Amino acid sequence: MTFDDRNDSAPVANAAPVMTVSALNQAVARLLERTFPLSWIGGEISNFTRAASGHWYFTLKDDGAQVRAVMFRGRAQYANFVPREGDKVEVRALVTLYGPRGDYQINVEAIRRAGVGSLFEAFQRLKEKLDAAGLFHADRKRALPMFPRTVGIVTSPQAAALRDVLTALKRRAPHVRVVLYPTPVQGQLAAGKIAAAIDTASLRGECEVLIVCRGGGSIEDLWSFNDEEVAYAVANCRMPVISGVGHETDFTICDFAADLRAATPTAAAELAVTPRTDWIGSLKADVIDLRRAMRRALNDAEQTLDGHTRRLLNPRAQIAQQRHQLAALSTALSHANRAPLTQARHQLDRLSGRLGARKPDVTAVRATMQGLRHRAAISINTQLSQRREALAALSSQLDMLNPQRTLERGYAIVTDENGTVVRTPDQLHADTALTLTLAEGSARIDIKGVHPR
Repeated sequence: MTFDDRNDSAPVANAAPVMTVSALNQAVARLLERTFPLSWIGGEISNFTRAASGHWYFTLKDDGAQVRAVMFRGRAQYANFVPREGDKVEVRALVTLYGPRGDYQINVEAIRRAGVGSLFEAFQRLKEKLDAAGLFHADRKRALPMFPRTVGIVTSPQAAALRDVLTALKRRAPHVRVVLYPTPVQGQLAAGKIAAAIDTASLRGECEVLIVCRGGGSIEDLWSFNDEEVAYAVANCRMPVISGVGHETDFTICDFAADLRAATPTAAAELAVTPRTDWIGSLKADVIDLRRAMRRALNDAEQTLDGHTRRLLNPRAQIAQQRHQLAALSTALSHANRAPLTQARHQLDRLSGRLGARKPDVTAVRATMQGLRHRAAISINTQLSQRREALAALSSQLDMLNPQRTLERGYAIVTDENGTVVRTPDQLHADTALTLTLAEGSARIDIKGVHPR
């Protein structure tokens, strides 16, 4: 054994503790997480994998480097899109280390498309707000007119999109009248001017369909069409609105508020008008249908005329026939009137005979009634005389008992203050007032003293 071998195998006093690989990786992971807080990182998607568990695994890279990334299912389910190979994205992630393999990676908590940033978030917020307000509902979308005669265009006079739209309109429908409502389509104040142009077109009512368009560009270039004022102007426009802003992959708030979205300005022009050949074909078909309908109507009229001709009679024969009918009706009317009258007369004669046979003899009854009437008159007169005499006797008696007659003979009626007639001295008290009722009036007296019998 050499000296060096003996030195390596010998125990070393106060040696540092030995760390495991797991402990090392955990310590490094904690150090990374404390050192690098949640940050936004931009790059290109590569090696994207969607596991059966719902987790996303991918590599985020740029021209000079790459880093592994994982987005767990709990976070991935809130993403508003699924990234694809080569997509430019921005992720909000925490820098960490995957312990089992010792790989440095980032844990993604949010993801958005690159280049959008705050603009895309503002776009999403405005879209959700207007959708909740009902501007994007399908039930408020209006159908385009089949054959418009005038098409309005809201765009910049210098825009290439205007030339594309005019070329498409001239090719498809050269007879259609075009009204341009000029406005800037890019810049800080462009949104208000676009909304004003749409309101002007709605107020004038010169066109039957309105195209709002501009060429493609970045989200910053198209941002004027992501304005709330523009969205309300499109929604409140009197005529249907076609939005042809940007290219096929570009979407703006104007697209959602419009009645119809076109992928490009040229596509918007093609959707706005029906080709002239379709007009001519439709007119030819209408001419054929009209001729058939006229021929069918004439044939029906001829057949109807033939039927009326066959039913038409000679006027003299028709008058003679009506005279015979009138005579027959007159005879029937006479018989109808005569028969009930004759029957009624016979019935009246029978009833008169029956009445005469059953009529009683009232001569004797009348004589008896006359005698009874005479006797009743005598009896009534006798009873009246007797009643008058009895009434006179009772009247004399009543007159004798009348208190007024007693008062006229010098008597008086004495009553106290309560109107009670005084009959005995016990009812009287000194210093009380009494009323004396005389034949021709009354008197009030005061009692100075009472002397009982």
